[in-house]
Amino acid sequence: MKILIKNGWVIDPSQKMDALYDLLIIDGRIADLLPAGQSDALGKDAKVYDVEGCWVTPGLIDMHVHLREPGHEYKETVETGTMAAAAGGFTAVACMPNTHPVCDDASVVDLILSQARKAGKARVHVVAAMTVGSKGEQLSQYAELAEAGAVGVSDDGRWVTHGRMMRRVLEYAHVFGLTPISHAEDPGLSGGHMNEGWVATRLGLAGIPAAAEETAVFRDVTLAELTKTPLHIAHLSTRGAVEIVRAAKARGVKITCETAPHYFSLTEEAVAEYDTHAKMNPPLRSADDMAAVRQGLADGAVDCVATDHAPHSVLEKDVEFDQAAFGVVGLETALPLTLDLVRDKVISRMRMVEVLSRNPAKILGVSGGTLSRGAPADVTVIDPQATWNCRAEDFNSLSRNTPFEGKTMTGRAVLTLVDGRAVFSSLG
Repeated sequence: MKILIKNGWVIDPSQKMDALYDLLIIDGRIADLLPAGQSDALGKDAKVYDVEGCWVTPGLIDMHVHLREPGHEYKETVETGTMAAAAGGFTAVACMPNTHPVCDDASVVDLILSQARKAGKARVHVVAAMTVGSKGEQLSQYAELAEAGAVGVSDDGRWVTHGRMMRRVLEYAHVFGLTPISHAEDPGLSGGHMNEGWVATRLGLAGIPAAAEETAVFRDVTLAELTKTPLHIAHLSTRGAVEIVRAAKARGVKITCETAPHYFSLTEEAVAEYDTHAKMNPPLRSADDMAAVRQGLADGAVDCVATDHAPHSVLEKDVEFDQAAFGVVGLETALPLTLDLVRDKVISRMRMVEVLSRNPAKILGVSGGTLSRGAPADVTVIDPQATWNCRAEDFNSLSRNTPFEGKTMTGRAVLTLVDGRAVFSSLG
């Protein structure tokens, strides 16, 4: 099968490419990149997409989502989650292990990957539990998990509080080629419902101090330095955490990290009307924290943008604020929110593709993040000027818990290819 994507502005950090090209795909692989206008002869027996005015990038990769299957299929399934991913421009996602049962053995990995194959949408990479039941007491069977296809380990939603256990996680995950991902939050300092500060005081809500994240990040960075092994830290949200990671990188520590679109798009003020859709963990922070996260993305302290897509139904969200579940959906809004950083000149469009595609692939050790010849044809075509109104009822996700309801978005994916197959298209 032959596909020709014509007249698109190709942005590929892996090849330092930022120019007008035509992209040829044959049998699910990248076959060639030709200067625009020189591929007409190739289009005679190909499926042709003329994408003038659009950007053509390696497929976006979200390295932090919750697909809720098995156990909470009323919130999301592998099928609906990967449909949402494809519609948002993501060709691959990495799902966290806080399912029911917890994804801490090979049978659950097998189930998730089987459901992903049946869905036939975005690729799914499984992040299994660091410890049995995510209880922080006993290492999961890393050899079996890796053999079943897991690419990383995390107790996401819980911090491994015992330092010796976390040291063992780092040492053993490295042996089996699994990326360790830390949910850095000291439970002894957390326990509130939003960022600790004057907004929480005004609303009468218990706060979560920035120190809950920063002390956990500092310990985990220290252990990564001790063991000389790679560690990835999830969803950074505070200035202090970004500075800790930046300093560690300067010392040569093998540390990477991510943030989420809500941390560079919203502040704690979004909670002002007790909007439970603005309740997430870590919580929305101060304007100063948001500025630091943006700067971290610009200067390389923060490596990736990941959504922390966390679907919840009205049963968990249409309740009093202090009773509501933490989490927001993000797969279908992440791209335009990150494009806002490009428009605001915080990052370049090349950097945007790095943090949404190239870097996640490298950190997880998975295919993708490149349009080089011979690579799998995982491709995202973006219309950076498309404007649309964010309406949760239009989402492919089963859940509607977004803090961006009614916001006018600019930019969206118009074509998503996985192995050269169109898994999402709004093109004619």
